[in-house]
Amino acid sequence: MNAITPIKAPPATVDLRHHPRSGERLAFYGCPKGVKLAEMKNGSRQSGALEKQLRAWIEKRRPDLVVLDPYVKVHALEENDNGAMDFVCDLLATLAIEYDIAIDAPHHTRKGQLTPGDADSGRGGSAVRDAGRLVYTLTNMSEDEAKAFGVNPEDRAAYVRLDKAKVNLAPPARIAEWFKLVGVRLDNGNDEYPNGDEVQTVVPWNPPKVWEGLSSTILNAALTEIDNGMPNGQRYTDAGGGKGTRAAWRVVHKHCPDRTEGQCREIVRTWRRNCVLYEEEYDDPIDRRKRNGLRLDTTKRPS
Repeated sequence: MNAITPIKAPPATVDLRHHPRSGERLAFYGCPKGVKLAEMKNGSRQSGALEKQLRAWIEKRRPDLVVLDPYVKVHALEENDNGAMDFVCDLLATLAIEYDIAIDAPHHTRKGQLTPGDADSGRGGSAVRDAGRLVYTLTNMSEDEAKAFGVNPEDRAAYVRLDKAKVNLAPPARIAEWFKLVGVRLDNGNDEYPNGDEVQTVVPWNPPKVWEGLSSTILNAALTEIDNGMPNGQRYTDAGGGKGTRAAWRVVHKHCPDRTEGQCREIVRTWRRNCVLYEEEYDDPIDRRKRNGLRLDTTKRPS
């Protein structure tokens, strides 16, 4: 179709478990093809047919939010050209100001390793980042995060975290805003297509709480064992990746067997940050050299 055609989904396709407010406001979807918001004409950047169609649709429907997904398909300009991207963003900003609406333009990310909350994750010119009033990143769960949360490595692709960007400072994984991808059946099957369709949506997901259900008795028992050191005279440590027998997280796991390795590591890291545990040099009787080991500040035990 060459024009924006609003399509209202039948009520039967709305799953209120995942979209409890969907009955309050109507959503209209358009799939314009062959038209662009901005394009090159006679060697200069100019607004395209999509800009006029958007104006007509906004004036008719009076929406609060317009989502243009994906951003790269909205225009026909060079995405690595900052001048071109600034031109496109200016068109969107003008629409937002004139009609008092919000405009969301989901943007593809660059290739390579992505960091949650990194405003430079978007591909193309930086003008897109600079023009955004609010910028967020969606990042797949990493291997380390999956390990910390006890998520099966094969399932981690179903989990994504949403972080505020532009400040390039994302919160730790445990307090980030997480979502899980789930399949929703549309119940639109018929005799020729009995199974019908299934689409993906997201539901909020909360990582397991590290400290939940752990009594001060259990925590103090782990701290005492760490402070006493190993039977052979060596002391426990949180350095070196925690792969050896001296790894302090193993003691925590012994007393908290329902916690994952990542969660036990987080408990030890928290104790270190709060100086409940501190490093002290000692003579290792096995390796016959000086090294650092963990000791307990008894005045800071959990009460």
